Amino acid sequence: MAAVNAMKHKVTSTTLNDGSMLLESGWPLGPVADNTSEWLHHWAEKTPQQVFLIERSGAGWREITYAETLQQVRALAAGLLDRGLGADTPVVVLSGPGIDHGLLMLAAHYIGVPIAPLAEQYSLIPEACERLDYCVRTIKPAMVYAGDGDKFGAALGRESLATVTKLVSVNVPSGAMSFDSLLKAPVDASVDAASDLVTPDTLAKILFTSGSTGNPKGVPQTQRMITVNQAQYSSVMPMLSARAPKVVDWLPWNHVFAGNSNFYMMLSNGGTLVLDDGKPVKGLFDRTLENLSMHTGTLSFNVPIAYSLLVEAFRQDKSLKQRFFGDLDLIFYAGATLPSDVWDALKAMSVEVTGTLPMMTSSWGLTETAPACLLHYQGGAESGMIGVPLPQLSARLIPYQGNRFEIRVKGPNVISAYFEAPEKNAESFDDEGYFITNDAVVFVDADDLSAGVRFDGRISEDFKLLSGTRVQAATLRLQVLKSLEGLVQDVVVTGADRKDVGLLIFPSPAIGPASEGDVVTDAQYLADVSNRLRMLSKTATGTSTQVVRALIMANPPSIKDAEITAKGSLNINAILSCRQALLERLYDDEDDACLLLE
Repeated sequence: MAAVNAMKHKVTSTTLNDGSMLLESGWPLGPVADNTSEWLHHWAEKTPQQVFLIERSGAGWREITYAETLQQVRALAAGLLDRGLGADTPVVVLSGPGIDHGLLMLAAHYIGVPIAPLAEQYSLIPEACERLDYCVRTIKPAMVYAGDGDKFGAALGRESLATVTKLVSVNVPSGAMSFDSLLKAPVDASVDAASDLVTPDTLAKILFTSGSTGNPKGVPQTQRMITVNQAQYSSVMPMLSARAPKVVDWLPWNHVFAGNSNFYMMLSNGGTLVLDDGKPVKGLFDRTLENLSMHTGTLSFNVPIAYSLLVEAFRQDKSLKQRFFGDLDLIFYAGATLPSDVWDALKAMSVEVTGTLPMMTSSWGLTETAPACLLHYQGGAESGMIGVPLPQLSARLIPYQGNRFEIRVKGPNVISAYFEAPEKNAESFDDEGYFITNDAVVFVDADDLSAGVRFDGRISEDFKLLSGTRVQAATLRLQVLKSLEGLVQDVVVTGADRKDVGLLIFPSPAIGPASEGDVVTDAQYLADVSNRLRMLSKTATGTSTQVVRALIMANPPSIKDAEITAKGSLNINAILSCRQALLERLYDDEDDACLLLE
């Protein structure tokens, strides 16, 4: 198992005159590729018949090897050049993960054409189409790709894309190009000439943030950011090169977790990426379980809600549990803190199946950091630990409140500017060139910096009560989730400019308590939540940690209303805005749906 080969954390620290602290890795950075095409050529030569990408095709699967990938990438690159695309003519992608999408992305990388994968909901949910228009106006693409012309027909017909060349794989609409036609261009010297011009500074892609506080921000990803980040992983995780890794992944490619970290991890290490067309939501999770019955990985990357659903599925299906854990080196989560009951269940199931543990860990990073900055790589992590800086990454920790630190970062995998947003750049970097993340961390052990740090929430989520008392919302949320584990999916901490702290609670979908209208009315469920919260209240140290009221919402977070991001984390601002009426009910002491805990 990978944990046997784990490396020890190695950290250096420097205290600056202003009281802040610099943390840096004591490990050197391993070899860094000049660009992503270097990886593709390497594996197409070394292991040409190794399967790179796999996706569902009817009842079976479509597969493509590294040799086939290189051949098709070069053909697509020739097709893009024939149509005049280059560094100043980006490609926008509307659809999610797929083999054709992956080939197009690598072809664009091959000749220096920027590519921008957008969240599918921008195209598929009418209320979100304005965000599609905004991203298109920002990027000014020369080509737009969609996997299915029927599914994305309305989006392809948007006025913002009226003059943009359409490229479609199936159900090709009138006036659009078929994906197969782009493969028919002759590969000549122009492809190699364009590829030779791709440097570490070449813009590879543009990823957009979730836009929880306004319009999405375009975040450029250079070839260097991508290749350095994979070298950072490999420098401290020898399991990646010990054998070709395999991942089964549903996560969207418009997000940096799967679109950068997972995709390029497979490419850079000669691994296999199986594209799961299910999702951890009602009606689609059964598809994930079906896919896992046919393909499982050596590495597992997922978000907490998906692991919660998997644990329940494994309890019902012993065979699936055996398959999932049987050859597993790593369990990795991101997007939110993994509840301790789910963490413990995964550990117990792994020991039951194999007699040992895979490495169980998490990391910390942002779209702006390509993504990984900190990683817990020495084994023995607990839920919430995010580790220490990766090689060549400098983390500046600024004392913020109590034992908390604001974390800022600088390194070769960190952006130097946003895409077409000079006003945002001015407020995003400090005088020393560190990117301002607005995230907080605490040391696991203040006397042993090598133990690393825990994520302690977003500083921007903190708020003040009417009394002026500051509430560390993210920290309190984690305490509440631990107290209510097994009962809830997630919670939103409320109280900004209110008299006390409250909770808007999303119940666990596995329980499905009875409800009426927008709120849960199940008497036993309400009693269970109330009892747990009263027990938690006994540990409160003041009004900032005292939960006074709670309201259990009947409806899950809405993708349509942007209440939940593509990777499964809550958009707090959107929830508070969309559920303003429920927020008012929460603070109405006469409302019977409100649980008063004092």
